[in-house]
Amino acid sequence: MEQTLKITNVLADPTRYYIYQYIIKQNEDVTVQEIAEEFEIHPNVARLHLTKLEDVNMLVSEAKKTGKGGRPSRLYRLSNDHIQINFPFRDYQLLSKIAIETMASLGDVGKMALEQTGRRFGEELVNHQIPVSIHELTFDQKLDILKKASTVAGFYPDLDHNKDKTKIFLKINNCPFKEIAQENFEAVCGMHHAFLRGMFDLLFDDVVLEESENMILGCNSCSYHAFVAK
Repeated sequence: MEQTLKITNVLADPTRYYIYQYIIKQNEDVTVQEIAEEFEIHPNVARLHLTKLEDVNMLVSEAKKTGKGGRPSRLYRLSNDHIQINFPFRDYQLLSKIAIETMASLGDVGKMALEQTGRRFGEELVNHQIPVSIHELTFDQKLDILKKASTVAGFYPDLDHNKDKTKIFLKINNCPFKEIAQENFEAVCGMHHAFLRGMFDLLFDDVVLEESENMILGCNSCSYHAFVAK
């Protein structure tokens, strides 16, 4: 509870909150100067915000030489510790873990139920972002909806596509299911894949979704290629 209050207090500052969100999305080391330039603040102010985030173990830092001479630069990155703001009587992570482990124990039937539920929630998430009929949407509008829905889901995605718009590249920089997936890889990642399929299938016809990277297996992100019909 005490740690929760400390984190809440640190994130109460809007600039600090957006700095933390920025670092999550970057998914790589950042410097004081980079943060200062990105948020148009003095480097000393940027350093203060980063230090506050490090004090509550949301970030970690280390000094590294850049190879350009001079003093080593201090690089900041996300802490490996999962930061979760909740209260004891609403421990949603524990509830999720219990539910997923229960479904996984049921074998193929439980796995199928998890994937069906994941797919349904993916569809619902996209549906909330659609302003008009799906048939009226352009490819770029669909991509924008996919990005907004993925951000709402906490994925902090990067999206791109090839020149003829038949292949979409999706990189997920943050997995909300990461901690649970480390103990229930097959069940959680299967549900996650179905969740994404629900999102893509609602927007595009004849989608083939392939995973190329998985952060649970040591990659920096979860990356997918989606082949879509023109």
